[in-house]
Amino acid sequence: MTEKAALTAQAAPLRAHSPAVAAAKARKWGAFYYAEQVLRVMKGYGWTIVMYGVGQPVAYLFAMGVGLATLVDTNSTAAFGGVSYLVFIAPALLISAAVMTAANEFTFPVMDGFKWRRVYYGPHASPLTPEQIAAGHIIAVTLRFALQSAIYFAVVALFGASPGGWGWVSILVATLAGLSFGLPLMAYAASVKEDKGQFAMVMRFIVMPLFLFSGTFFPLDTLPLSVRWIGWISPIWHGTELGRVFSYGYQEAPLLTVTHIVFLLGLAVVGWILTKRQFVKRMAG
Repeated sequence: MTEKAALTAQAAPLRAHSPAVAAAKARKWGAFYYAEQVLRVMKGYGWTIVMYGVGQPVAYLFAMGVGLATLVDTNSTAAFGGVSYLVFIAPALLISAAVMTAANEFTFPVMDGFKWRRVYYGPHASPLTPEQIAAGHIIAVTLRFALQSAIYFAVVALFGASPGGWGWVSILVATLAGLSFGLPLMAYAASVKEDKGQFAMVMRFIVMPLFLFSGTFFPLDTLPLSVRWIGWISPIWHGTELGRVFSYGYQEAPLLTVTHIVFLLGLAVVGWILTKRQFVKRMAG
C-alpha cells in the first residue's frame, strides 16, 4: 500500500450500521450484548468481587482447613473418609462461594433492573427481547462464577487440598451449583415489586441454613434426621458431594453421583424457564 493510500484509509470516516442492520444484529446477538453491559458494570467494582467471591472463602479455608484442621486431624481423620479435614472442606467452600455469589447477583441487581434504576427497560426499547435480557444477565454472572471458582481452585491447589487429577472439574460443578440455586431465585426476584426485606430473609433463612446443614463442615450423615433433609434438597450438598468425588476420589454409589448431576441440572432448567416467563410478564406491563 502506498503512503497516499494509507493516509486515505486512515482518514476514512467511521460509519455506523444502518438501523436495519443494527436491529438484525441485536435480534441475533442481543443476549451477548446485554452480557457485555453487565460485565462492564461489574468491572467497576472488580476488587469488591474478588474480595467477596475469593477472599472470603479463602479466609474460611485458612481458618477451618488449616487452623481447626490441626485439631480435627489429630482425633478424627477416619470420620472424613481417610482424608485430611482441609481436603474434605475445600470442595464445600468452593461450591458455597458460588451459591452465595448467586444469592447476591440474582436478587438486588434484578430488583434494580425492574424497580430502582429500571436498567432492563432501556435495552428492551431496542429490539432486545425480555428473554435475551435475562439470558445476558445470566451469561455475565455465569462467567463470574467460573472466574472466581477458577481463582479459588488455584488457591485450593496451592494448599494441596485437591489431590485428585480431576479436581479442576470442581470449577464446572461450582458454576452449575450457582446456577441451580440462582436461577429459581432470579425468577422469584423478578416477581418482587416492592422491597420489604424479602432478600434479607432469603439470606438469613435459606442461604445460611443451606450453608451450615449441607455437609459443608462435617459429613451429612452425622446430622440428626430432623435437619438432614435440608442437605438432601440443597444445591450446596449435591454440588459438594460431586466436588469431593472429583477432588479426591470420594467413594459413593454411581447412581448417587448421577442423581447429584440431574438434581442440579433440573433446578437450573426449571429456574431458567420460570425466569423467562417472569421477565416477559414484567416487561409486557
